[in-house]
Amino acid sequence: MAVRELDADERAAALAGLNEWSYDQNARGIRRTFRFDDFAAAFGFMSRVAILAEKADHHPEWFNVYNRVEILLTTHDAGGLSERDISLATMIDGFA
Repeated sequence: MAVRELDADERAAALAGLNEWSYDQNARGIRRTFRFDDFAAAFGFMSRVAILAEKADHHPEWFNVYNRVEILLTTHDAGGLSERDISLATMIDGFA
């Protein structure tokens, strides 16, 4: 079964449960910035997310500088935000 992009109503309902994620219209995905005490903590977080993403076969776009990790989730195969992104965001929030 093909992965499909969420429509506006589905997206709004999904984001209601993801407090610190915001929809990026240009990227057609959701973003969140995480801050940690130091680089080691940020890198440890990224390592946990990387293992989770690999198991889910759904990989984030991210950027890291020192204690800050910025994550964008979008499903390229679907052309935008999908349930896969919402699921991964929920799991990532469990680490934060």
